[in-house]
Amino acid sequence: MTTTMRSICIVAAALALSACGLFGNDDEKELEPTKLTDIKTTLQIKKLWSTKVGADSEFLRIALRPIGDGNRIYAASRDGNVVALNPDSGTEFWRRKLDIELSSGPGVGEGLVVVGAADGDLIALSADSGDELWRVNVGGESLATPTIKDDLVVAITIDNRLRALSAFDGSERWIVEQSTPRLTMRGSASPVLAGTSVIAGFDNGRLLAVNLSTGDVQWETVLSPPTGRSDLERLADIDGMISVVGPDVYASGYQGNIAAIASESGQILWSRDVSSFEGVSADWNNVYTVDGEGAVIALTRRSGDEAWRQNSLLRREPTLPIAFRTTVVVGDLEGYLHFFSNFDGDPVARVKVGGQAISNEPIVVADRLYVQSDAGTVSAFVVQEPKRARNAPDISDEGA
Repeated sequence: MTTTMRSICIVAAALALSACGLFGNDDEKELEPTKLTDIKTTLQIKKLWSTKVGADSEFLRIALRPIGDGNRIYAASRDGNVVALNPDSGTEFWRRKLDIELSSGPGVGEGLVVVGAADGDLIALSADSGDELWRVNVGGESLATPTIKDDLVVAITIDNRLRALSAFDGSERWIVEQSTPRLTMRGSASPVLAGTSVIAGFDNGRLLAVNLSTGDVQWETVLSPPTGRSDLERLADIDGMISVVGPDVYASGYQGNIAAIASESGQILWSRDVSSFEGVSADWNNVYTVDGEGAVIALTRRSGDEAWRQNSLLRREPTLPIAFRTTVVVGDLEGYLHFFSNFDGDPVARVKVGGQAISNEPIVVADRLYVQSDAGTVSAFVVQEPKRARNAPDISDEGA
């Protein structure tokens, strides 16, 4: 299915879902984003720096988000810029203009920075210098960050094909294909690694574990069985983030379930009736998601029981919650970052990043939070520790 047709399908689906709100002021008011109210700030967030990467990408739902490798932060923009940034200051180590419209990435690993283009190109750059190493057309747009491991680059395209390419020259090593439903949402889940397997989700609601070296399918689980008579009712895409913690995989499907799956066998350990297009993030205690209405939800990782639910961002198009220190962080359509306690979901801080939306979830590298807004700007934040009063006793010395 072409990008244009996928976009048409999404518009048609949105019109069908909102048709009841096209008439009547009361319905229109109900569909407005929830207005923000004052909160008690108990956590001080400090912006370290902000850097313009390139042109904006508002409303395009493309998968451009920063990533780190321990030494640098890498980011890309819709209009073809790829940059390597100093994580302390935001200054550029290098910048490359690729003269092509980008739709995903960057993925980083094994000395490579890989981005995906709207025309189906995958482009590999040197992580050290930004020099282009190879460029290969994979026949379809990628809306998911490529995954790099050992000598392979793994990418999924919107035509439901998972490919492994040689990290050396981009030649194809293996390919796994799944059927594509007549109607799908615009997006793809980024492949993730679990041991020697790569885990990938598809638009038909299936989650696969594929041997990274050979491309053999090791198990297949129907995460979101399509139901209903119409194509709209049968939407079951797995397009959001897939998370791996220890031996367990966590994933969600649109109009389906959130589930915990054993990474070795594909057995579903628990499943909950929560529909999420954004996917699932996780820490050692909870898994986090946002449902179709914008409720931020925490489930206990071991059992799937609901730990808390935060409804202050309904219809504000919140991003997937990401664990950061003692909080989870969510971006929204007005460019705010919201910080909620990971214990009970209470708001603890709010920061305005800019005037445009934050469509992709923030990322955490070491003790810092990085976010890319639809304006094409990358910003870095830290938790500002309270200053100790002058001449205050050192707690560690008490009782000495």
